[in-house]
Amino acid sequence: MNQYAPYATFVLRLAVGGVFLRHGLQKFHTGVAGVAAFLHGAGIPFATPTAAYLIAVETIGAVCVVLGILTRPVAALMVVNMVVAILAVVLPGGHTPELEGLLLAGALALVALGDGPLSVGIYFKKGQ
Repeated sequence: MNQYAPYATFVLRLAVGGVFLRHGLQKFHTGVAGVAAFLHGAGIPFATPTAAYLIAVETIGAVCVVLGILTRPVAALMVVNMVVAILAVVLPGGHTPELEGLLLAGALALVALGDGPLSVGIYFKKGQ
Protein backbone atom coordinates (compact mmCIF):
# COMPACT_ATOMS: atom_id res chain seq x y z
CA MET A 1 0.00 0.00 0.00
CA ASN A 2 1.08 3.55 -0.57
CA GLN A 3 0.02 6.90 0.82
CA TYR A 4 -2.74 7.29 -1.79
CA ALA A 5 -4.54 4.01 -1.04
CA PRO A 6 -7.11 5.65 1.29
CA TYR A 7 -8.04 8.08 -1.49
CA ALA A 8 -8.38 5.25 -4.00
CA THR A 9 -10.89 3.48 -1.75
CA PHE A 10 -12.80 6.73 -1.32
CA VAL A 11 -12.94 7.36 -5.09
CA LEU A 12 -14.01 3.76 -5.74
CA ARG A 13 -16.80 4.07 -3.18
CA LEU A 14 -18.01 7.28 -4.82
CA ALA A 15 -17.93 5.77 -8.31
CA VAL A 16 -19.59 2.43 -7.53
CA GLY A 17 -22.07 3.89 -5.05
CA GLY A 18 -22.88 6.80 -7.36
CA VAL A 19 -23.67 4.60 -10.36
CA PHE A 20 -25.75 2.21 -8.26
CA LEU A 21 -27.59 5.16 -6.73
CA ARG A 22 -28.44 6.62 -10.13
CA HIS A 23 -29.86 3.29 -11.30
CA GLY A 24 -31.61 2.77 -7.97
CA LEU A 25 -33.33 6.14 -8.20
CA GLN A 26 -34.50 5.22 -11.70
CA LYS A 27 -35.97 2.01 -10.32
CA PHE A 28 -37.48 3.89 -7.36
CA HIS A 29 -39.27 6.28 -9.73
CA THR A 30 -40.43 3.35 -11.89
CA GLY A 31 -41.87 1.74 -8.76
CA VAL A 32 -41.85 -1.80 -7.45
CA ALA A 33 -44.62 -2.86 -9.84
CA GLY A 34 -42.79 -1.53 -12.90
CA VAL A 35 -39.47 -3.09 -11.92
CA ALA A 36 -41.25 -6.35 -11.06
CA ALA A 37 -42.85 -6.41 -14.51
CA PHE A 38 -39.42 -6.06 -16.12
CA LEU A 39 -37.96 -8.78 -13.89
CA HIS A 40 -40.88 -11.10 -14.60
CA GLY A 41 -40.35 -10.56 -18.31
CA ALA A 42 -36.67 -11.44 -17.87
CA GLY A 43 -37.65 -14.69 -16.16
CA ILE A 44 -36.51 -13.68 -12.67
CA PRO A 45 -38.52 -15.59 -10.03
CA PHE A 46 -40.23 -13.78 -7.15
CA ALA A 47 -40.26 -10.58 -9.20
CA THR A 48 -42.02 -8.33 -6.67
CA PRO A 49 -39.79 -9.08 -3.64
CA THR A 50 -36.75 -9.02 -5.93
CA ALA A 51 -37.78 -5.59 -7.22
CA ALA A 52 -38.08 -4.27 -3.65
CA TYR A 53 -34.67 -5.79 -2.82
CA LEU A 54 -33.07 -4.18 -5.89
CA ILE A 55 -34.53 -0.77 -5.12
CA ALA A 56 -33.32 -0.98 -1.50
CA VAL A 57 -29.79 -2.12 -2.37
CA GLU A 58 -29.42 0.36 -5.20
CA THR A 59 -30.69 3.35 -3.20
CA ILE A 60 -30.19 2.89 0.54
CA GLY A 61 -27.25 0.54 0.01
CA ALA A 62 -25.63 2.88 -2.50
CA VAL A 63 -25.87 5.79 -0.06
CA CYS A 64 -24.23 3.59 2.58
CA VAL A 65 -21.37 2.78 0.18
CA VAL A 66 -20.88 6.44 -0.76
CA LEU A 67 -20.72 7.38 2.92
CA GLY A 68 -18.59 4.38 3.83
CA ILE A 69 -21.07 2.70 6.16
CA LEU A 70 -21.44 -1.10 6.03
CA THR A 71 -19.49 -1.07 2.76
CA ARG A 72 -18.46 -4.74 2.77
CA PRO A 73 -21.91 -6.30 3.25
CA VAL A 74 -23.63 -3.86 0.89
CA ALA A 75 -20.92 -4.32 -1.75
CA ALA A 76 -21.41 -8.09 -1.44
CA LEU A 77 -25.12 -7.59 -2.22
CA MET A 78 -24.09 -5.44 -5.19
CA VAL A 79 -21.87 -8.28 -6.42
CA VAL A 80 -24.87 -10.60 -6.34
CA ASN A 81 -26.94 -8.00 -8.24
CA MET A 82 -24.34 -7.73 -10.97
CA VAL A 83 -23.80 -11.47 -11.37
CA VAL A 84 -27.55 -12.02 -11.74
CA ALA A 85 -27.91 -9.01 -14.07
CA ILE A 86 -25.10 -10.26 -16.30
CA LEU A 87 -26.28 -13.87 -16.43
CA ALA A 88 -30.05 -13.31 -16.55
CA VAL A 89 -30.46 -10.07 -18.50
CA VAL A 90 -27.36 -8.75 -20.27
CA LEU A 91 -25.90 -11.89 -21.87
CA PRO A 92 -29.27 -13.41 -22.87
CA GLY A 93 -30.13 -10.05 -24.44
CA GLY A 94 -27.06 -10.32 -26.66
CA HIS A 95 -25.28 -7.37 -25.06
CA THR A 96 -21.76 -7.11 -23.69
CA PRO A 97 -21.61 -6.58 -19.93
CA GLU A 98 -19.26 -3.59 -19.97
CA LEU A 99 -20.89 -1.42 -17.30
CA GLU A 100 -22.09 -4.41 -15.32
CA GLY A 101 -18.61 -5.95 -15.44
CA LEU A 102 -17.01 -2.76 -14.14
CA LEU A 103 -19.60 -2.50 -11.37
CA LEU A 104 -19.02 -6.15 -10.49
CA ALA A 105 -15.25 -5.58 -10.31
CA GLY A 106 -15.67 -2.39 -8.30
CA ALA A 107 -18.07 -4.02 -5.85
CA LEU A 108 -15.69 -6.99 -5.44
CA ALA A 109 -12.86 -4.58 -4.70
CA LEU A 110 -15.01 -2.85 -2.08
CA VAL A 111 -15.78 -6.20 -0.45
CA ALA A 112 -12.01 -6.62 -0.07
CA LEU A 113 -11.23 -3.01 0.91
CA GLY A 114 -14.16 -2.15 3.15
CA ASP A 115 -15.03 1.40 4.20
CA GLY A 116 -11.51 2.79 4.14
CA PRO A 117 -10.21 5.51 6.44
CA LEU A 118 -12.01 8.34 4.60
CA SER A 119 -15.51 7.30 5.59
CA VAL A 120 -18.31 7.96 8.01
CA GLY A 121 -18.06 4.32 9.11
CA ILE A 122 -14.60 4.89 10.58
CA TYR A 123 -16.16 7.01 13.34
CA PHE A 124 -18.30 4.09 14.45
CA LYS A 125 -15.25 1.82 14.58
CA LYS A 126 -13.17 4.20 16.72
CA GLY A 127 -15.54 3.63 19.64
CA GLN A 128 -14.64 -0.08 19.74
